[in-house]
Amino acid sequence: MKHLFMGSAAAMAIALASGPAFADMEAAKTFLDNEIGDLSALSRAEQEAELQWFIDAAKPFAGMDIKVVSETIATHEYESKVLAKAFSDITGINLTHDLIGEGDVVEKLQTQMQSGENIYDAYVNDSDLIGTHWRYQQVRNLTDWMENEGKDVTSPTLDIEDYIGTSFTTAPDGKLYQLPDQQFANLYWFRYDWFNDEKNKADFQNEYGYELGVPVNWSAYEDIAEFFTGRDLSHMGVEGQVYGHMDYGKKDPSLGWRFTDAWLSMAGNGDKGLPNGVPVDEWGIRVNEQSQPTGSCVARGGDTNGPASVYAIQKYLDWLKAYAPPEAQGMTFSESGPVPAQGQIAQQIFWYTAFTADAVKEGLPVVNEDGTPKWRMAPSPHGVYWVDGMKLGYQDVGSWTLMKSTPEDRAKAAWLYAQFVTSKTVDVKKAHEGLTFIRESTIRDESFTERAPELGGLVEFYRSPARVQWSPTGTNVPDYPKLAQLWWQAVGDASSGAKTAQEAMDALCADQEQVMERLERAGIQGDIGPKLNEEQDMEYWVEQAKANGTIAPQPKKENEKEEPQTVSYDELVKSWADSSASMPADGGQTPVTAEPASADAPEGETAN
Repeated sequence: MKHLFMGSAAAMAIALASGPAFADMEAAKTFLDNEIGDLSALSRAEQEAELQWFIDAAKPFAGMDIKVVSETIATHEYESKVLAKAFSDITGINLTHDLIGEGDVVEKLQTQMQSGENIYDAYVNDSDLIGTHWRYQQVRNLTDWMENEGKDVTSPTLDIEDYIGTSFTTAPDGKLYQLPDQQFANLYWFRYDWFNDEKNKADFQNEYGYELGVPVNWSAYEDIAEFFTGRDLSHMGVEGQVYGHMDYGKKDPSLGWRFTDAWLSMAGNGDKGLPNGVPVDEWGIRVNEQSQPTGSCVARGGDTNGPASVYAIQKYLDWLKAYAPPEAQGMTFSESGPVPAQGQIAQQIFWYTAFTADAVKEGLPVVNEDGTPKWRMAPSPHGVYWVDGMKLGYQDVGSWTLMKSTPEDRAKAAWLYAQFVTSKTVDVKKAHEGLTFIRESTIRDESFTERAPELGGLVEFYRSPARVQWSPTGTNVPDYPKLAQLWWQAVGDASSGAKTAQEAMDALCADQEQVMERLERAGIQGDIGPKLNEEQDMEYWVEQAKANGTIAPQPKKENEKEEPQTVSYDELVKSWADSSASMPADGGQTPVTAEPASADAPEGETAN
């Protein structure tokens, strides 16, 4: 793969020497003039060289009708409406980029896996399925594909090292199975203007004995939620009821994302390890040294129903009831998403950066007259079971996936499109449209330095060493579609009051193990499929963790209300800027910490 890691100048020289220009170059130049302009990591000459390579590589596939699919988010809308047409005009490949719901994407993918029928020529499929793809071996291994069958259609300027999310799409065998197309994290969102108001700061200090700031832990988040819920902010011109927290609770498939998207990791479920805990991940699923899933319940060494997980669910339930608008209990993900931007919410612990574009629109009550936001995003606070070295939240990484059931010529044509829409020529402009970063060169582009003040901390976060603590579902999950659907039903029972938090998680881990037992009996995932442990009492697994230097499952803490900690947002951002200049692109950096603005961190923990 040496050619994939060449620097820009050497790779461009190869592309420039690829042969004579074709008439399609006029379409490429028109595209660059009208759509890309200066918003590219490449010079104009380098852009033309890169597009000339696409023109040449696509010649054998000219006239083919190719169909790809992704979920409907702003980034993919831009690809579907703008980049797909440009690709067709430039290459002569007739590319249709369908947009459907996320659940529908997974359903189509499952159908193709089960039937072998080629429904789509490529999928933008969340990297949450990396464990599924690796174990079932029904998608093309891109590492080998780029070196062999796909070598003639793999761009010399692809520059895999520039992608920031490839650690999430690489399996335990060291092979890359998916190519990142878009990324966004769930972070902490708060009203920067409310937090910096002198009266609010003084009143909070008097009532709680420490400074109002970005909460480092859940204890501080809870105090801040209590402080702002029902608070009179008329001195700031804010009328009506305000709330210290926002969430959603309807028993609906979207409730599952709320929890599989790493909520338990924020509480301290699982083990240390980036991008995911080892041997127990944030779903509470344990694996052995061969990466075989061995259990989900505490009785088999898992942590899905352990004290940290139950604590995570209980805090969700308590905060939803006490500090969120009453209507939040009956809302879905999509219904709750716009609420913070309406101006009555002080903070949200679980906020997707994909909402950024909609939260900085002119005229919103959370946007200043000059277009800058009144809010900021910051690292998520962690729960009492969390220790330094654990992941701290979720990052969605929608990634190009080529099924083995797709004929080779069609897969090659689709692979060209996947590279085109993530290429250095177009990625800066695409990122400005969707605000979902995938390349280090894009994040560091001067255009985002200029735009950063308008984006509430998004650019600062993605340039920071902290970003590696946010990661997608990892390889411990053997069959994401089958297991993920269990979560919304289990948590929905807790949210509705039908079950306690403990009962809900007991049922969830048992259901997960039933699926894994079926996979084990079927043997369809070979020697990397599930192999469940014998059941033991919790004390056995706690002692095993101590003996092996791991953590999960942790016994219940006598006091789950730890010393609250906050940190100054401005000091936090400064610490990122001071330490991220030499940060590698591949996620191998060590997260930095900022000094808490209140008490010292307990032993074994740091303020993030």
